[in-house]
Amino acid sequence: MIDQLWLIPLGFVAGVLGSMIGLGGGIIVVPVLTFLGFPPTTAASSSLFAALSNAIASTISYSKQKRIEYSLGLKLGLLSVPGTVLGAIVSSGVASDIFKILFGFVLIASAAYIFLRKKLATKEKNTSLQMMIFAVGASFFAGIISSFFGIGGGIVFVPLMVVGMGMAMKKAAPTSQMILLFASSSGVIVHSLLGHPDFLQAGFLAIGSFIGGLVGARLSIDVKERYLQILVSVVILIAAGKLFFDSLIGNFTSL
Repeated sequence: MIDQLWLIPLGFVAGVLGSMIGLGGGIIVVPVLTFLGFPPTTAASSSLFAALSNAIASTISYSKQKRIEYSLGLKLGLLSVPGTVLGAIVSSGVASDIFKILFGFVLIASAAYIFLRKKLATKEKNTSLQMMIFAVGASFFAGIISSFFGIGGGIVFVPLMVVGMGMAMKKAAPTSQMILLFASSSGVIVHSLLGHPDFLQAGFLAIGSFIGGLVGARLSIDVKERYLQILVSVVILIAAGKLFFDSLIGNFTSL
């Protein structure tokens, strides 16, 4: 058990960043676990435990700051649940090399979002029927990638709320954490029923991520994000490059 304690600081770092940017900490946890040779389903399911813990801590903190749109968060969260069930089931049969390639693209999209999030313009609130229909589909898709990759789903929800619905960023990221409560909890349940997670490892990640979520929510009030955005984006892009490289090497060695 002692040799697994390094997962606590990993969860903490992921929790701080995940809480501040609204994406959950999976974009940090999953690449690290994958590089260390964890099977895709173990990496994704263990990461979801951290995402759930992070979402709980962040939601508590953001609730006290009155930065959550509860009605919207509840609706989008519930809409994501069917997708999380499908994502967990589909992840059972994915090959490691395919998972690395797909997750590499997710990381690139995450890096682009992190770097450009301040440039997302807040428009007038959009509550049209077309937007509501789009939100249903986007939530289902977010649920799939949340459970399949173990990353939460904030990469879909935050841009949806800011660009599509005209919500201010200072409320979109906190509301995203509330949504992740539903997406990650349902994903955790299904993955657990399928026997995917290592519960000891997931527990250590969850402990670190919970503390990190509290810290990240507090830091988000007055932290200057520019250098953080650059650092995190560069790290994520390096991780994406290594995932592509490892997948390529794996395909060559299997020939």
